[in-house]
Amino acid sequence: AYAAIGSFLSRRVGSLSRGARLDALIGGLGVGSAGATLAFGVALDNTTGSAAAIATNLAYPVGDLGLLALIGAAITVTGWKAAGGWRWIAVAFAIFAVADSIFLVQVAQGTYETGALVDLGWPTAALLIGLLAWRDAPLDRVGVRTETGMVIPAISGFGALVLLVVDHFVRTNLLALGLATTSILLILVRQFLAVRDNGRLLHQSRQEATTDALTGLGNRRQLAFDLARHVGKLDSDRPMTLTLFDLDGFKQYNDTFGHPAGDELLERLGGRLREAVKGRGAAYRMGGDEFCVLWMTSASFQPDLAALDAVAALSERGEAFSIACSHGSVLLPTETSDPTEALRVADRRMYIRKRSGRTSAGWQMVDVLHQVLAERERHLGDHIGGEVRDLAFATATRFLLSQEDLELTVQTALLHDLGRVAIPDQILNKSGPLNEAEWAFMKQQTTIAERIISAAPSLSVVAKLVRSTQERHDGTGYPDGLRADEIPLVSRIVTVCAAFHAMTTQHPSRTKCSRSEAIAELRRGSGTQFDPDVVDAFLVAVESQLDGLLVSPLPAM
Repeated sequence: AYAAIGSFLSRRVGSLSRGARLDALIGGLGVGSAGATLAFGVALDNTTGSAAAIATNLAYPVGDLGLLALIGAAITVTGWKAAGGWRWIAVAFAIFAVADSIFLVQVAQGTYETGALVDLGWPTAALLIGLLAWRDAPLDRVGVRTETGMVIPAISGFGALVLLVVDHFVRTNLLALGLATTSILLILVRQFLAVRDNGRLLHQSRQEATTDALTGLGNRRQLAFDLARHVGKLDSDRPMTLTLFDLDGFKQYNDTFGHPAGDELLERLGGRLREAVKGRGAAYRMGGDEFCVLWMTSASFQPDLAALDAVAALSERGEAFSIACSHGSVLLPTETSDPTEALRVADRRMYIRKRSGRTSAGWQMVDVLHQVLAERERHLGDHIGGEVRDLAFATATRFLLSQEDLELTVQTALLHDLGRVAIPDQILNKSGPLNEAEWAFMKQQTTIAERIISAAPSLSVVAKLVRSTQERHDGTGYPDGLRADEIPLVSRIVTVCAAFHAMTTQHPSRTKCSRSEAIAELRRGSGTQFDPDVVDAFLVAVESQLDGLLVSPLPAM
């Protein structure tokens, strides 16, 4: 019977959790303590004869109590409503226990008669078990304990407590006391584990409610909690900066590569943003392709530079895509102390910047001119839309330029070689050095580029900056012979970045240099061909490259 019940339970329930195992043990001990109180004591007191006879006689009620306890455990873990046949098995073995106990008492007292009513107990119990086995019942697995299954451990604990109290007035046997005491101890252990597990689940549910499942960053609810917690403690001497970010080009990325790839990109960018703001603030994902950073400002905190670091972390460029982002910031509590208003202001500023970006007439014209250059020389188009732009942007950020000047830097980097569209192929691709006439023709490229770009009024400033990209720090450049600070800073930055890329790119007329050789050449030209301050900033930018790439957060090709 023990083997059959154990096999049946394992097939119906399977593996049990630690809590379910304890509940089963508590239920079984409760049933066992009740049975030991009602039957075992009577059987023990009325058992006589040799030690072997006593042991044999007592084996019946002890075995019955064990079976009842095991069945009680099974009902505990499956729940009373789901127990089904277990209830009939419990009735059958309860009849066995009662019949065995009465039989032992009658034998000890000499009152047992063959064919009496007690003799019906054993065949009745066997018939119930046989009928249950004959019944065509499904053996599908059941869930481990419904809520009603807690009733049996509760009843067992209450019964054990009552038994311990009653024992002070009416002495019972040691087996019943031991089972009841063990049941109470296990209930205390179960209660401790339940409280601990509930606390862990509560913490986990709170964390899930305030955490973005994809990136692991805080979500909008967590941002609301943090703002509510900090805003009341802020003053003008201890401000905070809230910056919102919105990805540019993400929808096209999703449409091109699919939503799983888009999720991977968001997860990757979220991890980079977390690292970029570590120690300076907290990062959040607001939903979709929107992110946020709450900066913990200090005396040395530079909000513009910090925002650009975050923007760079949220930007990525590949062979067939370019992800940039727009951002908007608000200072708390200087500009507003209301969290809702702060989000609204930052959101408005972000979208103003987004609208002034890729959709502006200036950027649209930059796209057109860049495409013309790309059609003229495919490799040159890639070069202008790639490393020169990224290097120029990274270098410009070291000078803490305004957003407008950063955009001018990127646009100038994109169009600085536009004049090459008017240079004949035999000059551009000549394998040897240029003669005097060819060199004079080449020197016209900046003025040609200026005339082309100036045709778009929105790019008039960029046209002048492109004109000065071939000037030298010592005044020996062209076309105007400007020197030092007479050359616009943006032009000086693009000059250094273009020279570095030219030296590290293969060309028919020169040998490609390594990065270290190109850096050494820039240092040699510092103070003569190049602005020393720009060279220093460029070298810092190069050293801070990630995986060999610097990504511009401004509208990209």
